Formats: sequence, structure tokens, C-alpha cells
Amino acid sequence: MKSRKGKAVMLIVPVILLVVLIFVYRQFNINNGGDGNNNVPSATPTSEPTPLISPTPEATPTPSPTPTPTPTPTPTPEPTPSPVSDQAGNTSGDKIKYQVFLGTTAVSNYKSADQIVFGSAESYSKIEGITTFRGNNYRNGAAYGTRKVVEKKLEIVWTSDEIPLLHPQWPGVGWTGQPLIVHWPENVRKVMNLYPEYKDRDFVEVIQGTLGGIIYFLDLETGKPTRPSINIGFPIKGTPTVDPRGYPILYTGMGVNDLGGGRTSPWKYRIFSLIDNSEIFHIPGRDPNTSRTWGAFDSSGLVHAETDSLFECGENGLLYKVKLNTNFDIETGQLSMDPEVVKYRYSNIYRDRLGIENSPVIYRDLMYFADNGGMLQCLDINTLKPKWAFNLGDDTDASLVLEETPDGVFLYTGNQVDRQGRTGDSTVRKINALTGEQVWSRSYKCYNDIENELNGGVFATPVVGTGDISNLVIFSITKTGTEWGGRLVALDKDTGEEVWAKVMSYGWSTPVVFQSDDGTSYMIYCDSGGRMYLMDPKTGETLDTVSVERNVEASPAIYNDMVVVGSYARKIFGIRIK
Repeated sequence: MKSRKGKAVMLIVPVILLVVLIFVYRQFNINNGGDGNNNVPSATPTSEPTPLISPTPEATPTPSPTPTPTPTPTPTPEPTPSPVSDQAGNTSGDKIKYQVFLGTTAVSNYKSADQIVFGSAESYSKIEGITTFRGNNYRNGAAYGTRKVVEKKLEIVWTSDEIPLLHPQWPGVGWTGQPLIVHWPENVRKVMNLYPEYKDRDFVEVIQGTLGGIIYFLDLETGKPTRPSINIGFPIKGTPTVDPRGYPILYTGMGVNDLGGGRTSPWKYRIFSLIDNSEIFHIPGRDPNTSRTWGAFDSSGLVHAETDSLFECGENGLLYKVKLNTNFDIETGQLSMDPEVVKYRYSNIYRDRLGIENSPVIYRDLMYFADNGGMLQCLDINTLKPKWAFNLGDDTDASLVLEETPDGVFLYTGNQVDRQGRTGDSTVRKINALTGEQVWSRSYKCYNDIENELNGGVFATPVVGTGDISNLVIFSITKTGTEWGGRLVALDKDTGEEVWAKVMSYGWSTPVVFQSDDGTSYMIYCDSGGRMYLMDPKTGETLDTVSVERNVEASPAIYNDMVVVGSYARKIFGIRIK
């Protein structure tokens, strides 16, 4: 027994060891993701095992309300300064002597409390229509809306009542004299002093300043008055401005303050409430901070909506930057202002002449304007520091136009023949707006009627083509070829070479290009002979003509298929494009 038991024990021990080894081996494989056979994939486990007994769910606790955080105002981002050099143009900005005034007090190292950066031309106005001379801060157009051109004809559909004559030298509507055409929002229309039949009517209003000293308000479709006119009693030569925010506010200058026979008036740039036609503020044209006593305002101002700021140029040689501090309650119709006026005074480094008659162009934080001495300036509107200047050679009253392209930002301009004697050169130019460098120029010999103070050269703002004429810029040259001759020229934007030219009676009126629904460009042009032309701007071909009876110095504006313009015939005309 003893020996058999020992043998059994000796057999059992190896068996047990074998079993243990097999068990350990299998556990090793299982723990390492295997099942003992690496060629057989393991089964995909279910995402959650099914419990045998469903537990009683615990009640979901009611969460404590999360307190609403006080919103932190989003800071206004600091604008990126435009990449413009102080050492550009003919002359660097640091060569220009200038002074900034807050009220009448000189200030050093001026910096605006609001950092002002204008947007694109398309974003300037918040309401439908034409709200300033040439439409926006680039001054690149006076046509709004759509129209279908089929017959390529013009038809006069209404004329206004006769405009009073304050002085034989100033009949009807003068230069620049462009109408404003506005489609007011309904809630604004309700609070204005419109005649009852227009309070509830969805209509488009024409606003026209005149040499008769009256600002007219007319229905675009019929020419009938829509509200009482405003009479300042002295000629308005330039183009007013409607507040582009849609506020019922009108800004306007005056061009003459002495009508003879003791009829005089202080110079004023006025701001009117269009709720009741009352004057709510004015800037005096005679100012102790300038040496020039001629205080007219022909320039058409620009409003920066986001900072409630106005920019206006004066013939006294000052540039005005005004924080308006406007309060307008649309519900009650209450409107008020408490303006703070800052002025920029400078010396012309080329000629001892002051006075700004053109309307300022603004690109982002840079303003461009030219003066009676032929100095073109680039000015930082936040510091009122001149960046550069360019010598244009002679008086430049025509407003500049700015074009923003993939190749750069450019200005187009042309000067008069004023201080050059009886004949001289009117030079049209393309200038790099950021460097002040001239891209090209072309000159035209022009006459100057010194005795009658009728200068030659460029008075009309250039037309910068888009769409199917995007290669062209069009200038109107006056008193060239003959004393009463004019030349309408289309130049290649890249080279300045003439693409076409048309000899016509001269015209101070700025042409307007518009597009039909099919994208075809057309142009309206008016001349000193009292004619309005419908033209093909690609070729200069005349398509149709109508008479507006006498000289047209004023510039037309277009809303949909209606053209509006005033003439020396002492009338305002509504003309349909057919």
C-alpha cells in the first residue's frame, strides 16, 4: 500500500502542474485580448450589459438656476491705419503748416475721441436713394435703382413751378446743384411735415437746392410739392446732404451772401430738421481762425453714421469736423443736436490761395480734397494731420473720385484754367491715393474768359466706369478748341490714352452713368446749350436729346428710370428714360 500510494502521488503531481500551466496560459491570452487562438477574432462586446433587475431610478435633482452673467460690452476694435506714407506725393505732410482748433481755441496733438473709419461707397447710406453729391464717400455715382431701357429715348414728364430770381446773374439751379432723391422709411415719413396726401403714401422725394434760395421738396413721379419749401433767401450753389442714417436732417451751404441794394446775409452752413423745417444749428462762414473772409459753402458734406460725425469744407479755407451729438426719438418725433466743432486750418505750400469748393472724398480714415490754389491734400481724419500734398497746377473745384481696385486705390482729378492767363492747361490725372504718386496725366489747352470770370478746364466730376465700361474714366473739358467749345473724353484707366472723344458745347454739369437691367451702360450728359443727351459711354454715340431750355450747370441724379435736373430756365425737370 505504501509503495502504490507513493507512485500515485508521483503521477498526480505532474498532472496538477500540467493543469496549472494550461490554466495560466489561457489566462495570459485572455488578459492580452486573445482567446488562445490568434486567428479567431474576439466578439464585439455590447456597449452596455443588460442588468438582470432594473434598478429604481433615482430622482433627477433640480439644477440650481445658473445666474445670467452681466454682458460685457464688445470693445470697438482699433482701426488699422491706412497704409499711407507721410513722405508721399509732391510734398510730405510734415512740410504743411497747419493748426487744429476746438471751437476757437488752438489745440496741439489733436486726436479724435472716436476712431473713425468709413466703409465702402456701397455701405455709406442706410436709406434708399442719393443722399449727397455723387452719392457717397467715394463720389463715384448719382444713379440708384433699376430700369429697363428699350426705346433708348428721353421724355420730359414734368417741370416744376418757376424758381424765383434773386439776382440776374443767378437764375434757376447752378453748380453743382445736384438734387437729392430719397425713399424715406415709413416710420420716418410719419413724423415729418409732409402734406397729408404724402404722410401715408409710399413715395420717393426729390430735394433740390436752388439759386433762388429755396429748397424744394417734390414727388419724383409727378413733380408736385410734398411739403413746404425752405427759403434761406440767398442762393444755394452746391448740393445739400441728407443724413445717410435716414434721420430727418438736411445739411446745406449757401453760395452768395450779397444780392446788391443792401441785401446781405451772414455766411452760414445750416442744419435743418425735416420734422418741421426748423434750423437747428449753423456754422458761420466768417471765422476768426481764418484770414479769408469769403465764407461760402459749395461743398457737400459727409456724415459718418457710426460716430455721429459730419465733415464739411469751406471756401474760407477751413475744414470742419463736427461731433453732432444727435438725439432722434422716432416714436415721439423729437430731434435735437449739441454739436462740437473742430476746425483744421492750413497754408497752401504752392500758392497763396485758400478756399475749398469741391466735396471731400473719404477712404477709410483718409480724406482727400483740393483747393483754389491747386493743392491736393491727403488728411488723417482722426488726428487731422496732413499726410501728403500734390501740386495740381491751378484752381481745382471739381470733386475728386476714388476707385478701389485689386491693384490699388486711386484718385481721378482735373484742374481749371484760372491763374494761367487767357489760355492754359487743364490737366487730368490718375493718382495713387495711398502714395500720392501720379500714375498718368493728360493736358488740354483751354480758354479763360477773365472779364466774365468764366474759367475753362474741368468743373465736372470725372465718371469712373464700372461693368461693361470698367476700363474707362470720362472727363468733361470746358472752353477747349474754341471759346465756347467742349470736349467729352473717355480715357483708358491704365494708360490715360483717349479711347474716344466728342466735341460738344461745353458743360460744367457732371455726367451720370447708369446700367439697364441687362447690364448695358448708358450715360446722361447736360451742356451749356440747355440740352440733355442720352449717350453710349462705350463709344460716345448720342442716342437721344431733349431740351431743358437753358444752360445746365447743375448735375443730374437718377432714381430708377427718372432723371432729375435743374437749369438756368428757372425750372426743375423730371425726365423718364424709356
